Order: sequence, then structure tokens, then C-alpha cells
Amino acid sequence: MSRLTLRTGEDAPEEARERLAAAEKANGFLPNLLRVLANAPVALETYQTVSAINARASLPLAEREAVQITAAAVHGCGFCVAGHTAVARKKAGLADEVVAALRAKAPVPDARLDAVARFTEAVIASRGAVPDAALAAFRAAGFDDRAALEVVLGVSLATLCNFANNLGQPPLNRELEPYRWEPAPLPVAAE
Repeated sequence: MSRLTLRTGEDAPEEARERLAAAEKANGFLPNLLRVLANAPVALETYQTVSAINARASLPLAEREAVQITAAAVHGCGFCVAGHTAVARKKAGLADEVVAALRAKAPVPDARLDAVARFTEAVIASRGAVPDAALAAFRAAGFDDRAALEVVLGVSLATLCNFANNLGQPPLNRELEPYRWEPAPLPVAAE
């Protein structure tokens, strides 16, 4: 059961209704993440806007999805791991063993995607102040400054949706059930 209200096109704030309708048409269903974000129309708008900008990045879809799955796994967001697993398999064409490694935060059997995953982890762990060795390893894998900043962009997008899902705890949409991922329990904050 969701801790935050799961909005619909009928009960969402007026500013969110058109965005929800467009998202449902584009996806064939309304992801519960968007239903949570609709409680704050500016959060929904930010997610959709940054997502569209991220889609224009020079990193190909497979590398952008490696960022998203890695960030979601690090942040313990089962909803986003499932959602991005679906995209990685259906649209990006990533092999099952690659996706499994990303979900497990394990070495990825594709060197370039492994470099993306490791750099994503370094960006999150260091809040962007990655060690010189991490940046050098990313560059040695064939990436440049543009790609490094696009990983930061992807992490920023992931942080918004991962944290919103972790706060709201919406149920996984049935369309995403085949891609379910259960995170390790998060530590409970002191009250």
C-alpha cells in the first residue's frame, strides 16, 4: 500500500492531469511513480522534463539505462529497478546477464557498461566529487567529459524518482511485475 496518495487523471491537481493523460497514452498504463509525483505537479513536471532532456544525451539508451538501474539499485528503489529493467530489455536490447549484473551491482560482462555502472556508483558515493582514479578509469573506457556530466544528469533524474518512490512506497504496476526487484531493507531513520 502506498504511503502517498496514488493520483489519477480525475483526482490529481489540475496542473498534473494533462501530464498524467499523456504518460498513460505513451506507456499504455499509468506508472505508479507518476501517480505519486502528481501529488506535487512541479515534481511531476520536473521528472518528465529532466527525463526528456536525459533522452537527448549523447550516451546511447543502453548506457543511460545502465545509469538508471545502477542508481536505483544503489538507492534501494525496487520500483525503478523494475521499470528500467523493462526498458533495458525491451528497448535497449541488453542481455539478461548484463541486466542481472547491473541489478546486483556486480561486475558487468560488457566492459563499457561496467565502466558506466562503476562511474555511476562513484558519482553517488562521492556526491560528484569522484576520486581521480574513478574519473581516469571512466575516461580509459572511452568516455569524455560530456559523458561524465551526462552520468551526473542521469543520477540527478534517478535521485528524484528513486527518492520519491522510496518515500511514497507505491505498489509495483502489474505491467512491471516480471521485472520485480527487492532491495535490501533500508535503515530506519531515527524518530
